[in-house]
Amino acid sequence: MIRISSDSTCDLGSLIKERGIEIMPLKVVLDTDTFYDGVDIEPKDIFAFVEKTGILPKTSASTAEEYKEFFAKYVSNGDEVIHFNISSKCSVCNSCAVQAAKEFGGKVRVIDSKALSSGQGLLVMKAVDLRDAGKSAEEIENTILALRDKVNTSFIPDRLDYLYKGGRCSRMAMYGANLLGIHPMIDMVDGALLAKKKYRGKMRICIKSYIEDLKNTYLKYDKTRCFVTHSSADRELVELAIEKVKAEFDFEEVIETVAGSVVTGHCGRNTLGVLFIWEE
Repeated sequence: MIRISSDSTCDLGSLIKERGIEIMPLKVVLDTDTFYDGVDIEPKDIFAFVEKTGILPKTSASTAEEYKEFFAKYVSNGDEVIHFNISSKCSVCNSCAVQAAKEFGGKVRVIDSKALSSGQGLLVMKAVDLRDAGKSAEEIENTILALRDKVNTSFIPDRLDYLYKGGRCSRMAMYGANLLGIHPMIDMVDGALLAKKKYRGKMRICIKSYIEDLKNTYLKYDKTRCFVTHSSADRELVELAIEKVKAEFDFEEVIETVAGSVVTGHCGRNTLGVLFIWEE
């Protein structure tokens, strides 16, 4: 049997159970207390903690030994494992998982997604589709490696407070953006997060422009599925984004997912992204 597994940063929500995906929970640290993403902490806990203390949560990667224990559960039953990590340029998770995989004689394949959140989740879901179609582990790995540079992993934050506290933007950029109502599009390029086009105005206006720009940029795309992923965003914004995606694109599925505690801890509330695989 082929097991498809991922770090908890894939943000796939109910699809994890529905599609038989195994999850390695990463850690979230609030002051001196450590929690496991998707197990004993939720985004609302992070918002409450930051509001009360003004301290941004920290995240912690799984160690090689923890990955070894995780993989062993499946390999000991005779299974093969294909595991997806958050981008290696954002975390040491991938290098730890690769180190652990060496203990299993080729039974564990580790893939650097070069993405995060449901950008990573798109690759996980593609691997599940291929597994369910009867493809071998090698065929799945080769297909995914050819696709991972074609994942649009982008999002728009409402405010830059969390990104600033996490060291991902300057104090001046944060104050300027918040004061002037600027919302940058954060995009993932070769596994690294970069600020690209800047939108100005209320979030609903920016979301519309962002989706229109995606449509004009990615003329050909995999129509299988699209994720609208958000960090506990206002319902109005989420519904607006879903309807706009349906109007501009022709996806078979437009799936809403909510970012987990690790991703939320870095981007803050009301961040929203539209993620899909594009084609040449």
